[in-house]
Amino acid sequence: MTDVTEIKAGVHLVHGSDTNWVILTEDDAVTLVDTGYPGDRDRLLSSVAAVGRRPEDLVAILITHGHADHLGSARYLGETYDVPVLMHPLEVPHARREMLQQISPATILANSWRPGVLPWALRVLRVGGTKDVSVPQASEFPGRLDIPGRPVPVHTPGHTDGHCAYHLPEAGVLITGDALVTAHPTSRTRGPQLLPRMFHHDWAGTVAALDELSTLDADVLLPGHGPAHHGSPAEAVERARPA
Repeated sequence: MTDVTEIKAGVHLVHGSDTNWVILTEDDAVTLVDTGYPGDRDRLLSSVAAVGRRPEDLVAILITHGHADHLGSARYLGETYDVPVLMHPLEVPHARREMLQQISPATILANSWRPGVLPWALRVLRVGGTKDVSVPQASEFPGRLDIPGRPVPVHTPGHTDGHCAYHLPEAGVLITGDALVTAHPTSRTRGPQLLPRMFHHDWAGTVAALDELSTLDADVLLPGHGPAHHGSPAEAVERARPA
């Protein structure tokens, strides 16, 4: 069963295999933020149908960052339905796999003794986390994103160089990607938090990016992992900030 929740009018949070994506609707048009793992494709398509739309209604796919659990079906959707796949300029070479800023198998193995890491790693294999998810057609945002949700990109480097959150000022929603999450299979903590340090390309940058999030005006946060958080970004950042 597809887990789709309408957070606010036209803003839908979907839980996939340990990763979320967001569907933004306006009339018959759809913006998709992230696409889950490759193995989430059927669930992804079902989620679009669950909000009464078709893949043909997609007008843009926004990517928070180019990790396999967020990029899984971006190339497929972009090529099949002629949809632009958009992201921060610094994330374009990452999505094209001209470079890679992602946790390595050696790092996962070295941390396999930690609670939750081994079961999570096995699930990653089952849902295609090691497949080629490169998006050759990846491109940077145009000037203003005049698409459903009216998302405003917020550059939050650290997890990757080009990681972006997306602020929806009209809805009072902040899509945080992996810059701030509320749960993860490798974490025993619930509520606003940073992913474990091993997942970040630049830990100091990740911590610094919280300052950018804390200034935004929203009352709901939609993370890349975990449930929605009802509260202000400033409050969530205060809880997530490392001691």
